[in-house]
Amino acid sequence: MADDLRVLLVSPDLMAVSRIAGLCREQNATLESLRGLGDAPRGGPYDVVLLDLQSLPHDPAVVVARARNLAAGEPDDVAATIVAFGPHVAKDKLQQAHDAGADLVVSRGELLGGFAGLARRWRERPGHA
Repeated sequence: MADDLRVLLVSPDLMAVSRIAGLCREQNATLESLRGLGDAPRGGPYDVVLLDLQSLPHDPAVVVARARNLAAGEPDDVAATIVAFGPHVAKDKLQQAHDAGADLVVSRGELLGGFAGLARRWRERPGHA
């Protein structure tokens, strides 16, 4: 489907994976999830890579850099949007992810509550299939 949104979620949190999988189904988006940054994705390229800063044990700068590598497709592919999310009280981690180059940094509540609007924005992004 040309409108299909391809999402890669990096999180070992099964509750987060389950919730985001449901949101992706509602938005006709495909989801692949990885439990950690050392795992290799099976699919790709991806439109969006979601990074669960709360559940990933690494420094946010490392998480964002590794996510860029995970999401790298063919040289002609448009780079995936890197979205870091975490609890709204984790301001330092969220700021570190922003400073490391994440395209979007949101609280967990913003991601889960505003997923439909975010999915629309990601689909409207230049280069989306």
